[in-house]
Amino acid sequence: MAFKGKLETVLDLKSSPEKFLTLWKKQAYEVPNLTPTNIQGVHVLEGDWVPPGSIKVWNYTIDGKAEVFQEKIELDEEKNIVTLIGLEGDVFKIYKVYTAIWELTPKDQGSLAKLTLEYEKLNENVPVPHNYMDFVISITKDIDEGISK
Repeated sequence: MAFKGKLETVLDLKSSPEKFLTLWKKQAYEVPNLTPTNIQGVHVLEGDWVPPGSIKVWNYTIDGKAEVFQEKIELDEEKNIVTLIGLEGDVFKIYKVYTAIWELTPKDQGSLAKLTLEYEKLNENVPVPHNYMDFVISITKDIDEGISK
């Protein structure tokens, strides 16, 4: 039985790919201000705020439970792709791999964001992470609302 999987969706964003990438490249510290019901804090563990090389720790709430997530971000500015690679944290109690990818395509006003959540379950009893996909969709919408003003 395969434990690896992928969830995908496409979101219509008001913000441009450039604005979305700039947030993750230079202003990730603003994310908790843009989506405070989901993310309560973030701090740099290694490096600085600018990828590559920085590792950040996020405090967030999912399904009413406070959790912690450690990640590194990879940016492909030519292709408008943000990849958030999970390193440690609560999600790894049940998943071996957790990676969120935003692939942004410009349009006349705003952009389309193809959101992919790649995961690998630790065993067959672990559920598909629909709740984490809903969480990433929610923070994406909140971020978009905040940076498109």
